[in-house]
Amino acid sequence: MCFSVNANLIKDELEERYGANFPDKERYHPSYYYHAFGLPEIAAICSESPDRISLLRWGLIPSWVKSIDDANVIRFKTFNARAESIDIKPSFSGPFKSKRCIIPVKGFFEWQHAGKDKIPWYIYHNANEIISIAGLYDEWVENSTGEVYNTFTIITTEANDLMAEIHNSKKRMPVILDRSDENMWIDLSAKPADALGLLKPCPREILKAHTISALVNDRTADRNTPEVIQPFIRESNNRLF
Repeated sequence: MCFSVNANLIKDELEERYGANFPDKERYHPSYYYHAFGLPEIAAICSESPDRISLLRWGLIPSWVKSIDDANVIRFKTFNARAESIDIKPSFSGPFKSKRCIIPVKGFFEWQHAGKDKIPWYIYHNANEIISIAGLYDEWVENSTGEVYNTFTIITTEANDLMAEIHNSKKRMPVILDRSDENMWIDLSAKPADALGLLKPCPREILKAHTISALVNDRTADRNTPEVIQPFIRESNNRLF
């Protein structure tokens, strides 16, 4: 699973990294902490327009959904898509063929089960570079109002050795694309089998991780702060990776 990310990336940083223009800069709001259940709007590079940075809302609404009530139900079930089944699941098979995207983040959060405790961790690139997460997106139009919803899901895969130790309940992790594979992922002319072949655990060596404070669990606090990703050493779990 991947429900929480650090998307504190400035506009110029995104434009330079992906060689793309950012037309909706005024709408963009970076944050150290975004949680899927808040349905945040996050920057993305999409297969339909890879030369510009789009804004998509977390929680994919398939184009075939009939009503706003159905949309509001399904979007809370599509924060993540399993790599093993995206080509056959009804919500994801269409976008896999025609609407693939990259979700840029600085890092992501996971919780480790230790007895009755859930220990929060922050995971990021070992060189503090932007992480490109593989995603899918779709466009849904509400018939009664004509309002257009552009939404996305993050693709997950089995955990590598590092993430299996941290996310030790589900043992899943987001698909982190190698920089050399990013263009292939959003190139719709690529063979489906080749695109699916990119959806694998990244080498553990490219990631670093450390435990963080309980601030990340405080729903009443402002978590858009550098403090939410700062190392916090616990006596019962004092390792950094």
